[in-house]
Amino acid sequence: MKTINKTLLSALMAIALVTQAFAGTSPDAEKDAMVADWERAKAFTLEYIDAMTEEGFFKSPTEGIRTFAAQMLHLADGNAGLVGIATGKAGPFTGRVEPDTSLDSKAKVRETVARSYDYVIEAIKEMDMSKSTEITEAFQQSLPRIEWLKKAFEHQTHHRGQATIYLRMQGIAPPPEKLF
Repeated sequence: MKTINKTLLSALMAIALVTQAFAGTSPDAEKDAMVADWERAKAFTLEYIDAMTEEGFFKSPTEGIRTFAAQMLHLADGNAGLVGIATGKAGPFTGRVEPDTSLDSKAKVRETVARSYDYVIEAIKEMDMSKSTEITEAFQQSLPRIEWLKKAFEHQTHHRGQATIYLRMQGIAPPPEKLF
């Protein structure tokens, strides 16, 4: 009888631990975590923009490579486009911003990039997470909505990372990493 009670007690404790472990993975918890990551990514990207000089903003490391400004605008396009696919929410721009020649100052590019992050954060907050596994098609890819959000985060991280070289070429140390 003692063995059965110990086994039953062990099983109940295991069930309680598993239940507790999965309690933090509710759709709302997942959404809150994504919003926090995007808010951190926005702050980090704006630190990169703020670190670059106005002069260095429109320089390219070599012919055929985007300028720092174009990198940041491409990042903004990716934020709007990929998150739009994921959430179905209309983006903040009427077209692509990367080739927009009116975005000809650091301040204008910074404002555009910030708008793209604000859009992402709001779109995720409004997203119905029960639809996160729905398949959406774009770029000849069929992916669940949640995967498009992951691709969007990867895209902005990739291009911000590329911007490190642009800062270094201007003699500027990049902002310290923001993992948390």
